[in-house]
Order: sequence, then C-alpha cells, then structure tokens
Amino acid sequence: MSWLGILLIGFAVTDLAHAVRRVRFFPECVGALVALSVGLLAGLTSGRDVLALFVIAAVVLAWGSSVTWGFGHAGPAWVPLTVFVVALSAAVACSGLAPSAAGPLGEWLSSVTLPALGSVSPDRFLLVLGAFGIQLSTGNVLVRLILKSSGTINPGADGAMPRTPLKGGRLLGPLERVFILALALGGQVTAASVVVAAKGLLRFPELSSRRDQERIHQLTEYFLLGSFVSWLVALGSYVLLLS
Repeated sequence: MSWLGILLIGFAVTDLAHAVRRVRFFPECVGALVALSVGLLAGLTSGRDVLALFVIAAVVLAWGSSVTWGFGHAGPAWVPLTVFVVALSAAVACSGLAPSAAGPLGEWLSSVTLPALGSVSPDRFLLVLGAFGIQLSTGNVLVRLILKSSGTINPGADGAMPRTPLKGGRLLGPLERVFILALALGGQVTAASVVVAAKGLLRFPELSSRRDQERIHQLTEYFLLGSFVSWLVALGSYVLLLS
C-alpha cells in the first residue's frame, strides 16, 4: 500500500501548492518532488521501487497539468478526472506488488511516543496521511471539476444573480470531509450524518425561499451535487483505509 499512499500525498501536495501559489508548473513539480522524497524516506530504494516512484512522479505531474488545462479551457473537464480515476485504480490494483515501507520513516515512527502512532506501520501512516491530505484541497478540485463537467453553474458566480451569503464553502468543504473521515475511522460512521444534517440546515433558508425560483433551483442543484461529491471523497478515502 506504500505506492498508493505516496500517490495520494503527491496529489494532495500538488493541489495545496496550487491553492497557495498559482504559478505555471510550480504545483505539480512540488508534488512530484515531495512524492519522490517521501518514497526515499520510506526506504523504497530498490530498482523496482525507484521505477515506481518515477512513475508516480510522472502521474502527479500529469494530474497537476491536466487540472490547470481543465480549468483553463471551456467545456467539460474530463481529462483531469480521467487521470485521477485511472491513476487511483492502477495504484489500488498494484498495491499488492508494493513492498512494505521502512527506512528513516519507519525508524521515526518507532521512536515516537505518541499512543496514536505507537502501533502504526509506515505503510498505514503513508496511506492515512495521503487520505487526509486529499481532503484539504484535492477534494475541492474534484468537486469543481465535476461541477464544470456537468455544466452545473454557481448562480452567483457571474454576477447575474445575487451572491449567496455563505462564502466559506472552500473552507467548509475540507473541514467537513476531515470530520467525516475522522469519525468514520473512529468507528462513528453514523455520527458523520450530523455533519450532513448541519450543512443542510445552514442552507435551508436559501433553498426554501419562495423568491427567484429559477435561482433557487440552480442553487439547489449546485449545492446537492457539490455536497454529494465532497462526501464521496471522504467516504471513498475511508474505504481505501479499510483495505
């Protein structure tokens, strides 16, 4: 599972770097370098492992470039979505071939006195780190790509209709995904429904308004599709962690 965890870390760092500094080729290069560095720190230094790390780095570069292209061109953004799905599927399929991580990372985990990390293997650590990492910015990227590909518009994005009063969606999304994933890992899957219910209650006054029905229908579609994709990112990560 070490290769899968490193791939997720590469995706997460790429999207976080893009959110911090939007310079051409900078985010994907940072993500690829971090993926290579993490792999070496995990003791993946055999010939097959080095080859796998370079493949992962190339995939991370392709992901970052395709995301930039997808948002910069009109029409559906199926290219980055295809890159993500194919890369993730291939990593899961090849996870049985990946050796167990060790190296400096394993030595560090053995020396840590925190109870939560005391019995965590390096493979598990990489996978959990990657799973939580993609909740932060990659989840938002996937939501935006699917909204763009489906033609679902934000009613207030072009200024044609009043903007909604809630403007923290890009922060609320990562927070709710991290919360859902943490609850699920803690064995409280049912408690995650509280997050879903709370978000629905916050948006209920807007979605139930009797004015501007066309805008309300667009907002409802935008809210529901974006929310379900966001929740699927968290639950999909939980499924990966169950393996």
